[in-house]
Amino acid sequence: MAAAREPEEIYEETRKEGRRRLSRPVVELAATALVGGFDVAFGVAAYALAASAVGGSRGRLAGAIAFGIGFVFIVVGKSELFTENFLIPIAGLNRRDRGSWFKLGELWAVALVLNIVGGLLIVVVMTSHGVLRHGSAQPLLELADHVTDYSTLAAFLSALIAGALMTLMTWFVEGAATSLGVRIIMAWIVGSIIVLGGFNHAIVSTIELLYGMRLGSAVSYGSLFTNLGLSVAGNLAGGLLLVTFVRAVQATGGTRG
Repeated sequence: MAAAREPEEIYEETRKEGRRRLSRPVVELAATALVGGFDVAFGVAAYALAASAVGGSRGRLAGAIAFGIGFVFIVVGKSELFTENFLIPIAGLNRRDRGSWFKLGELWAVALVLNIVGGLLIVVVMTSHGVLRHGSAQPLLELADHVTDYSTLAAFLSALIAGALMTLMTWFVEGAATSLGVRIIMAWIVGSIIVLGGFNHAIVSTIELLYGMRLGSAVSYGSLFTNLGLSVAGNLAGGLLLVTFVRAVQATGGTRG
C-alpha cells in the first residue's frame, strides 16, 4: 500500500494543477464547464429515477447514492464545476500578477455560467414529454421545494457546508488520492452527502430548481436567482475560509502533529 502524501506534497500538486487551470484558453474552460453542467443534470435525473423506483423514506437514500454518479462523471471525465475552483486556482494564483487575478475571475464567471447553461440544456431534454419514467417527477419537485423552503440564513449556512465539502473533495481528488479508484469513491461520497443532506450547492441546487420549474413547481425567477446568489456566496465562504485557508496554512505555515 502506498504511503499517504504529506500536506506539503498535496499542496504542491494542487498548486501545479491550479497554474494549469489558470493558463487555459477560454474555449477549453467553457467546454469543460458546459460538460460539468451536463454531468450534474444527469446526476439529478439519476436521483429521481432511483428515488421513484425504491419509494418511501429509503428512496431518498437510493436517490442520493445514484446522484453520486454525476460527480464520478466529473472526476473521471475531467469536466469541471464552479465549486471545484476554490482551493486549486487559489493555490496556483500569482498574487502579484494582475493578469492572474483576471484569469481567476474569468474562471469563476465562465464556470458558473456554463455549468448552469449545460444543466439547463439537459433539464429541457429530460423534462420533455415521455423522456423520464412515470413517477420520476415527484422526487424532482420535492428537491425544488426543499430549496425554496430555505430561509435566507439557512440558505447561506447550508451553502457554506456545501462549499466546504466540495473543496475538501478537491483536496483529496487532486492531490491526496494516488489512485483513480480512491478519487471515484471520494467524489461519489461527497456528491451523495450533498444531495442527501440537501445542502445548498450553487450548481446542484440551481439545476434542481430548473427541474422543478419545468415540472410545474411554483418556483419564481426571483427565487431562482436569489438562491443562486446566496449559494454562490456561501459556497465561496465555505470553500475559501473553512478549507482553502486552513489547508494552505497546514501545508505551508502550520506545524505538523
